Amino acid sequence: QVQLVESGGGLVQAGGSLRLSCAASSGRTVRLYLMGWFRQAPGKEREYVGYVSPSGVSTNYADNVKGRFTISRDNAKNTVYLQMNSLKPEDTAVYYCAASDYSFTIDSGRYKYWGQGTQVTVSS
Repeated sequence: QVQLVESGGGLVQAGGSLRLSCAASSGRTVRLYLMGWFRQAPGKEREYVGYVSPSGVSTNYADNVKGRFTISRDNAKNTVYLQMNSLKPEDTAVYYCAASDYSFTIDSGRYKYWGQGTQVTVSS
C-alpha cells in the first residue's frame, strides 16, 4: 500500500507560481512507481497533467501545461513535485498525485494509488 499526501496548494494571482509536493507518508517507497499528476476542476472530469518516470529521467506533459509546468522527483525523500509557473485562471482545480505500476501511461485508470488532493485557485 502506498499512501500519498499532497501539499502546497493555495490561492495565487494569474501569472504567479506554485510548487506542489506529493510525499509518501508511509508504506512502500514511491521510487518504484511512475508518478503522475492529475487535476479536476468543478463540474469537469479529472484531467491528466503529466508524469515522471521512476528514475526521474523521463517526463511527459499535457499540451495545455507544457512549457509552464515541470514535474520532478526526489526518490531519497520519497517525494514528487509539480512546479507550476505562469498560472492561468483555467488552471484552477484540485490537484492529485498518483502512482502507477505501468511504465508510461496517461490513463488515470492505470494509476493504482491516489492522494487526497490539494486545491489550487488562480485569480484573474
